[in-house]
Amino acid sequence: MSLKGKMALITGGGTGIGAAIARRFVNEGAKVGIIGRRRQKLEQVAKALPEGSVLIFPGDVSRYEDIKAAVAAALKFGGKLDILVNCAARESRGSVTELEPAEWRRVIEVNLTAPFLMMRECLPHIIDAGGGSVINIASLGGLRCVPALPAYCTSKAGLIMLTQQAALDYGPYKVRCNAVCPGATKTDMLGGLIVPLSKKLGTDKAGGYAYFTKNVPLRRACEPDEIAALCAYLASDESSFMTGAALIIDGGAAIVDISGAAVSNAGL
Repeated sequence: MSLKGKMALITGGGTGIGAAIARRFVNEGAKVGIIGRRRQKLEQVAKALPEGSVLIFPGDVSRYEDIKAAVAAALKFGGKLDILVNCAARESRGSVTELEPAEWRRVIEVNLTAPFLMMRECLPHIIDAGGGSVINIASLGGLRCVPALPAYCTSKAGLIMLTQQAALDYGPYKVRCNAVCPGATKTDMLGGLIVPLSKKLGTDKAGGYAYFTKNVPLRRACEPDEIAALCAYLASDESSFMTGAALIIDGGAAIVDISGAAVSNAGL
């Protein structure tokens, strides 16, 4: 799955899945530009990788000015653009009547509008490079409901449709667009839920993860590096006939019938 000679731009590249994707892409031979709001996190990722392989760009993907500047910097750094990964994300808990309108707008801005704007800026350059790959990190939550996450799930469902629309419109230009839909993954975002859950259960973080994933067939959460491996495949020529797909990587969570899981947990 060599990415030698490729230039990739990754949003949310300072932590979690985005950082894992940056590491994997560089290990496969690509140069990468990583965008994130926290310079320190971006610098930590860059310092762990070979000198000259990573461009860091502190910025907010919900600001169109930052997106334009980041794309321009990536083009200067790599000379072209072959791959775009939209990974930056935000979640805000609360049902429809509980969620503040400002929080709804912020989640939609980061999770859906920002990928649209990134694609709007990057697609012409990917076409100029002779084609390439756009990978949008959606979620199992874009295909299934999660309690008290209406903004997050709606934004990720919209991102899947945006991905498929771009796959349709830009396939003739040799641009492939696919969505990756992770289930529970060990990131800071999920950790923000696991820590209070663990305390409520009177256990440690490992116990919290075990409880959270007890109905998942593989009985564990995903590691960011496992998502990165799938993204490396989608970015490479090995996936040359894949576009418009919403690829679930969730340890089997999507196939579980919750009523069947309840019976199983009861030992029946």
